[in-house]
Amino acid sequence: MLRLRLLTWDVKDTLLRLRRPVGESYAAEARAHGVRVQPEALSRAFREAYGAQSRLFPNYGRGRGLSSRQWWVDAVKQTFRLSGVHEDRILTLMAEKLYRDFCSACNWEVLPGAGETLSQCRQRGFRMGVVSNFDNRLENILSQCNLRHHFEFILTSEDAGFAKPDRRIFEKALRLGGVPPEQAAHVGDDYTRDYRAARAVGMHGFLLRAAGQGEEPEVPPEHVLPTLSHLLARIEKG
Repeated sequence: MLRLRLLTWDVKDTLLRLRRPVGESYAAEARAHGVRVQPEALSRAFREAYGAQSRLFPNYGRGRGLSSRQWWVDAVKQTFRLSGVHEDRILTLMAEKLYRDFCSACNWEVLPGAGETLSQCRQRGFRMGVVSNFDNRLENILSQCNLRHHFEFILTSEDAGFAKPDRRIFEKALRLGGVPPEQAAHVGDDYTRDYRAARAVGMHGFLLRAAGQGEEPEVPPEHVLPTLSHLLARIEKG
């Protein structure tokens, strides 16, 4: 059995997922303002706008004189502009509304087995924290989804000033948890940002990888979680 004291968790697509694609949510908001835009076009535009905003203002604008709220409002406006919507008044209304909506449980759902697995880990005495490339809305989202109480700390890339796979966000998590890396494990769904990055600082790693998602050749089978409910068995076998 692995002698672990601390488990850190990714959130998006590990514990929570969007109830529907971003493009569908944005298209529904546009319809509420009398604007017709195809969801697929909005999804493509969102990826472009999000990528450009992240390059210009990393970590949701931290240290650049930009709040994460303004960062997102600008990114959402640009998403609609790239999709052919240019009326400033409507852009502002839609962006502000979507920012608020994505802070609530109405747009997020808990992945199957997440709540049960977190409860079982707490019952086993593991200390737990979150390490996520997210902005400061995450704490409220986790509260609304009834998961916040499982964690001693919530460390976002906005808070840390570094995003996964930067080793410094994991090092900060270890300091918050007060444990050496060999007594900690990180659980996530991304090979580079979660599994490999955590192992690079000496932590153990578990990669959530559903059947049919493909395999990473460097990940031993005992480190792969077909579902979250496999976690405790993997720890006990380790």
